[in-house]
Amino acid sequence: MSFVFFDTETTGLRHGFDQIVHFAAIRTDADLNEIDRFEAHSRLLPHVVPHPFALYTNGLSIGRLTDDGLPSHYVMVQTIRRKLLSWSPSIFVGYNSIRFDEEMLRQAFFQTLHPAYLTSNHGNCRADALGLMTAAAALSPSCLLVPFGATGRPTFRLEQLASANGIEHTRAHDAMADVLATLGLCRCVYERSSELWQRFVRFSKKATVADFVDSEDAFILTEFFSNEAYHAPVVCLGRDPEQPNGRLCLRLDGDVGRFYTMSDEDLRVELARKPSPIRRFRINAAPTLTALYDARDQMLNGIDLDEVETRARRVKDDPTFCAHLISAYASIRGPHAPSRHVEEQIYDRFPGPDDEARMERFHKVGWREVLPIVQSFEDERLRCFGLRLVYFEHRSVLPEEIRLRVERELTDRLVEEESGGLTLRRALQETDALLGSDYTDTNGILADYRAYLVDRITRVSNFRHSIS
Repeated sequence: MSFVFFDTETTGLRHGFDQIVHFAAIRTDADLNEIDRFEAHSRLLPHVVPHPFALYTNGLSIGRLTDDGLPSHYVMVQTIRRKLLSWSPSIFVGYNSIRFDEEMLRQAFFQTLHPAYLTSNHGNCRADALGLMTAAAALSPSCLLVPFGATGRPTFRLEQLASANGIEHTRAHDAMADVLATLGLCRCVYERSSELWQRFVRFSKKATVADFVDSEDAFILTEFFSNEAYHAPVVCLGRDPEQPNGRLCLRLDGDVGRFYTMSDEDLRVELARKPSPIRRFRINAAPTLTALYDARDQMLNGIDLDEVETRARRVKDDPTFCAHLISAYASIRGPHAPSRHVEEQIYDRFPGPDDEARMERFHKVGWREVLPIVQSFEDERLRCFGLRLVYFEHRSVLPEEIRLRVERELTDRLVEEESGGLTLRRALQETDALLGSDYTDTNGILADYRAYLVDRITRVSNFRHSIS
């Protein structure tokens, strides 16, 4: 099976409210030999306000992002989708991609009326190189040289890890440069620890993960917080009632016997503590898992392996206890509250089959024919995104009443704090804070962005006054 290593550069970190402006990918064969590579850029969407630190970090000037010579976001997404489908089936790999790049890519598809789950459909699998690197550091330290950060702890930041292992990475936060660095690090593991690499590939498949967690008495779950890895021995309790692909696990590095004697109220209080003894993950999100017999001492944190296995069997052999813990944990989470922001409703439901057919037709007809399709969507999320797309790409086909309504909604996004995204004035405050700090604005990126924000605030204010 081939691999697709990919990366995104974005206007910020808010899923659904920021956008991809640069996408890069390299396709390889099973031995990580490059077959093809691809890049795509996009100009800024009118209702997206970049975070100044994202521009500063990525070296993107506002002039470059607003260049009319760049493809629109919609055109870029269509180009990305065609290329990735032509490369399917593959294993899609990024660096911290499950948490970030995958989410940004799903939102890009969702908001342009494409099926959102390309990397987990069409025979594709997905994996995260960050998990591979931390597993390599723990299980096969000869694979990699892991540098230490400012706090004196090991750091797995891509640019620092690549540099420490002699992998050229002179343009950090450039999408293609980050792809090449990720690929280089993966080659280190592939060449130096075939067993670890094969496990990485195996756990990219949802069915394999499900079989592993359901059949093992206990295993090591590795989670990442602030780019650091935390290992814990756990036993799988069962499915997450809120997520079909979710699994709930109980940590075994403490006395599990105390849960048997707790009242329901005390149990809920205990499970609500941070960090909770209940851990959850998705079997379709390439979790970092290690069998107990593969675990090194630092992953067990001094816990006796025999004791861990004894605790695991006690839990595993008591399905009533497992169900009780799952029920108690579910009760403290409470019901899911739907977001009023359409961007945050991506996981609320799948489009129905009739709307899926309309989505497909939307991309095949001319712009003068799309409005009736948009207005016929049963899913109001799709109607909202459809009207935005028509406005962005060919607003002249919209009746004036609809055009003004879309413009009003989009400008609300630019000025209202509760809109979900970064507002123009908040971006100006953040820019001024960066300009007044120790950051050196050598290329004038922040100064130019500040001037853009001041001008944009004036123009948006004038527009809103004219339609009030």
